[in-house]
Amino acid sequence: MSKTAFIPSVPATSEDDFEISATSRLAGYRRFFGVLKVVRTTDGRVLFPFDGAPELGPYPTKLEAIAAAQVYGEHIATSDLARPEL
Repeated sequence: MSKTAFIPSVPATSEDDFEISATSRLAGYRRFFGVLKVVRTTDGRVLFPFDGAPELGPYPTKLEAIAAAQVYGEHIATSDLARPEL
């Protein structure tokens, strides 16, 4: 018997209800891509990355790639607050 349980979606109420992790990866000479993970902590739902998620880059520096990933993560959190993905 499967031990999976239903976990109800719980919408976030503030930006503090999101965990945004932004890093970068190198893909060739001076080609940095942002690596992003956004998790809604109220229910543990991973909002990014998802199947078909866009690549964040390339950027000429590591700092630009991380900054772009952070801004995109904040955009995802703000959008989820406005219209929660349940």
